Amino acid sequence: LSLTVSHGTAFPPSMAATAALFTCSLRFSSLTEPLRPTRFKLFNPNPILRSAYGTRSVVIRSLAVREDDKRTNDESMSIDNLRGFVDLNVGKWTGSFHQFDGNGNLLHKIDTRLSASSYGEDELISLNQSLYIKQATSATSVAEEEEEEPEWVEYKIKETNMFTVDKYQQIGFFPKERAFSLRYQTAGMLDTTLRQGVLGEDDTGEESPRFLKLPSRRPSLVCENCLYSKKMDRRARAFHIMDPKGVVEMFIVFLEERGVENLTHPVLETCQDDAERLTPFLGTWKGRSVTKRSGVYGATLSEADTVAVLQMDYKGQIVQDISSTSDVKNVTTNVHWVGKMSNNLVTFEEGYQMTLLPGGMYMGCPCDVSKSVAELKSFHLEFCWLESPVSRQRLVRTYDHEGMAVSSTYFSEMKV
Repeated sequence: LSLTVSHGTAFPPSMAATAALFTCSLRFSSLTEPLRPTRFKLFNPNPILRSAYGTRSVVIRSLAVREDDKRTNDESMSIDNLRGFVDLNVGKWTGSFHQFDGNGNLLHKIDTRLSASSYGEDELISLNQSLYIKQATSATSVAEEEEEEPEWVEYKIKETNMFTVDKYQQIGFFPKERAFSLRYQTAGMLDTTLRQGVLGEDDTGEESPRFLKLPSRRPSLVCENCLYSKKMDRRARAFHIMDPKGVVEMFIVFLEERGVENLTHPVLETCQDDAERLTPFLGTWKGRSVTKRSGVYGATLSEADTVAVLQMDYKGQIVQDISSTSDVKNVTTNVHWVGKMSNNLVTFEEGYQMTLLPGGMYMGCPCDVSKSVAELKSFHLEFCWLESPVSRQRLVRTYDHEGMAVSSTYFSEMKV
């Protein structure tokens, strides 16, 4: 708010044309004369403004109006995004939970169901979710002639609302593309799923049960990247879990389909060998990217044309070239990486790894997050899903050197 006082001077037209102006005129009078009411008059911004003889004109330029309008628009956008996020998740989901080690080896598969509903309106809308885990039968139980109905253990997921998605989960949401990223401070849901789905009644509550790899009690990072199918009402929710030292502990993938009548649990095909997992990603991929700031408002930071090339050279090395040309400044950024492949793991010289998973998926992350933090470097986590041999989606979550999620980038690409 700026205040300009004039006395017998003219205001330049440029000032008059730039803002809404109000005048407050007070006549100089005897102290004994009754105080007259203040007159407020809306100025016409076109003519030159002059102060009247015997009066002092106070001109107020209101910049706060613009800030109020922007704040109102931001709040409206936040509510729309939250409602869109809730609507995208509501329903009954039948799925399968897959646990992989850092090298892409499948450790466990568990049948799951998820029920999501909403209540409230506008900024008070909330998402309630319950995960149902098919409990493993006891290893000591006596086999009967007829198999008993499986028991399902309910795990109530914490309520999602305006506060949690913005401050706690630092959401990265893409309404049109149907994709989102979330942060978790613990891996409690994943721990419970493994205990109930693998140990079941035999769970003794041990911190490190035999033959079962559980996530750390205090993981350094838990990130969920979710991509929705463009062909059917199916989605893949992929979790990066980093141990307290900043190294990959495990990967989790929920593959889920929405619908009350759907009783078949979708699964990832795991019979592929190492070469078959890599082959679908080789070649040139062209597409578009959208980058948004973390938070429920999620302002778009940039959009770009992208070209990604992945190939194996004559030495057997994996070579990746990525170029991105921004829309606004028309600036092209190029990244060239060279790496080696061992089984399902591609490790690049720059300290980044790509773990190949079944079902046309891969998950990328730094080999050591703590090293990036120590060197004050930002880092990113990536999830890629091929739904067909010629189309794929990618979601990249970027963190600053303090481990805070600052943005998310969605890619839609076609093979050429």
